[in-house]
Amino acid sequence: MSKLKQLAGQTAIYGISSILGRVINFLLLPLYITYLSKEDLGSFTAIYAFIALFNVIFTYGMETTFFRFATGKGLDPQKVYNNVQSLILTTSLSLGALLFLSAEQLSLWMDYPGKSHLFQWTALILAIDAILAIPYARLRVENKSLQFALTKLLNILLNVGFNIFFIVVCLHVHEGDYLKFLQPFVNGFYHPEWGVDYILLSNLFANALIIPVLFSLSGKFSWQLDKSILGPMWKYALPLLFMGLAGVTNEVFSRFLFEYVLPENFYPGLTAREAGGIFGANFKLAIFMNLIIQAFKYAAEPFFFSQSEDKDSPQLYARVMHWFIIFCSVLMILVAVNLDIIGKIILGNKGYQAGMDIVPMLLMGYLMLGVYFNLSIWFKITDRTIYSFYITFTGAVVTVLVIFLMVPRYGYTGAAMSTLATYVVMSVMCYFFGQKYYPIPYKTIRDISYLVIAFGFSYLGFYIQLDSSILTFVFRNLLPVVYVVGVVLMEKRELLDLKKNISR
Repeated sequence: MSKLKQLAGQTAIYGISSILGRVINFLLLPLYITYLSKEDLGSFTAIYAFIALFNVIFTYGMETTFFRFATGKGLDPQKVYNNVQSLILTTSLSLGALLFLSAEQLSLWMDYPGKSHLFQWTALILAIDAILAIPYARLRVENKSLQFALTKLLNILLNVGFNIFFIVVCLHVHEGDYLKFLQPFVNGFYHPEWGVDYILLSNLFANALIIPVLFSLSGKFSWQLDKSILGPMWKYALPLLFMGLAGVTNEVFSRFLFEYVLPENFYPGLTAREAGGIFGANFKLAIFMNLIIQAFKYAAEPFFFSQSEDKDSPQLYARVMHWFIIFCSVLMILVAVNLDIIGKIILGNKGYQAGMDIVPMLLMGYLMLGVYFNLSIWFKITDRTIYSFYITFTGAVVTVLVIFLMVPRYGYTGAAMSTLATYVVMSVMCYFFGQKYYPIPYKTIRDISYLVIAFGFSYLGFYIQLDSSILTFVFRNLLPVVYVVGVVLMEKRELLDLKKNISR
């Protein structure tokens, strides 16, 4: 039970910092909605989908590979770190330079003529992200969750600060609303026609400033490229690269392809790119589930590898999955039943709430992504990473098929369906392969029942509307209470066991 307490503690630290950071970062969405156009938000959605895709190429599975070889292969962790970081530095700088030099062609290909600087900055962001990936991973392996969390939080604060400076402060100074004495200085660099440009520039500055901080925290590093170490690591990582590419297709292609697949005039008065901005804004409301998944992943990946040699690890993995599903199901219902309030606060009244009915489906999609992450431990600790490619490639095919078939018919809903369908298919495949090669005693029937009931409660709470707004609020928020009571009754014996072990 101390192991579960350790995982819960680490997840809490990552979770609190992630929630604080994302809440701060989330405040940028109302700022963007207020100061930027729907077209700029559409550009933001598309370009950051592009960044997510290339992030996978720049790191090519080396984070997970580092965890595996630094904890479970009998190698010197310092040598593993030196080799992986040296390799990442070499490849990220090379790929970044190549992308930087191709910026003009990329701007034309993605329909941003005259905006090659956007893709030059994107190349620099990607290179820096990759260079920082392994130092961040080292902090996680060494259980330095507080240093990891504070560094991430600092990065977010810097990013938010630069966004506010460029998008809000500089605009008002330029227009003479306040601080008029700074006008000559601000007018020397400020471009009032820029929108998504300043989002990227803020990201770039924030990431660059975090490099010396993170390198000082992650400890010593010396250049080392040892073929005897890198050879087996590359063999392990290669399927993870393809898994990552297929996985990012699942994660961001619905946002990336949306504006290109949606028929013109599907939503009256909106261009396809503007509709993409609305879709991207609503996608961000599912961030509450994504936060928990990300925090859990930060803590669980090194934890799972460290427990892999224990004979009782399958039972531990099953228990983690069970309580993960319960916790995330409650969170999903809570967010879904209060979306009308959350939507008004975050999205405002500029037409962005039009796509809010997709959010419960996106929440469930992210929950299934978390389920898949739990299930995927079997191929990581048995070194059968090739199965990760089979599963995620299938998921990518499902993503693309559903987008092309459903978006032209159902718009926002069709894109959300692709997210949910993909992670359900991937989870089912991963479960059946895993039970064949590394059986884990999951409470499968009970876990599926919790997921189905929670999804039903989420949509019931979202759509229910009574005569009084107060009654509506009360009835909606009774649903998560009813769900929790049901779980407590079902898990009474398990909860007593947990309490007994924690009190020891």
